[in-house]
Amino acid sequence: MIAETVCSAVSAAGLGIAAVTAYRKRFLTAARIAAYSLVPIGLVMTGVVEWLADTAFSPVAWAGFGVLGVAWVLFMTTRAVERRRGGTRKERKEARAATQRDAVAPGASAPSLGTGSRPAAAPAAKPAKASRGGDDDFSDIEAILKKHGI
Repeated sequence: MIAETVCSAVSAAGLGIAAVTAYRKRFLTAARIAAYSLVPIGLVMTGVVEWLADTAFSPVAWAGFGVLGVAWVLFMTTRAVERRRGGTRKERKEARAATQRDAVAPGASAPSLGTGSRPAAAPAAKPAKASRGGDDDFSDIEAILKKHGI
């Protein structure tokens, strides 16, 4: 009851300010003020103010807002994780399958192109390690390249 009275008073005051503004020959501003001042009385007439007053003092409504908040947080968290991982589960599965199809065989000198007519070559024997100290650098590079399927 008091909310309706306050909204009516705010609307009346806003319409008064709009009238004074129109008297000063600022019609565009006066029309805008009148539009804003009609919103509270329109909300009272539609019943939104009564619904808001009932909702504000209802513990069930506040619990509902809490549930909606938790749902929103979960949704945003899953979206952030999905962006960080690079897509949905289906997209990751397809990407993994594509990398396995296009991967280089351990002993091959060229990437495998799927099921080909050539038989797979036997892996070549590794040459004996030279006594140079630079082999450690190349083994690190080879490990990185193998990791990425190159």
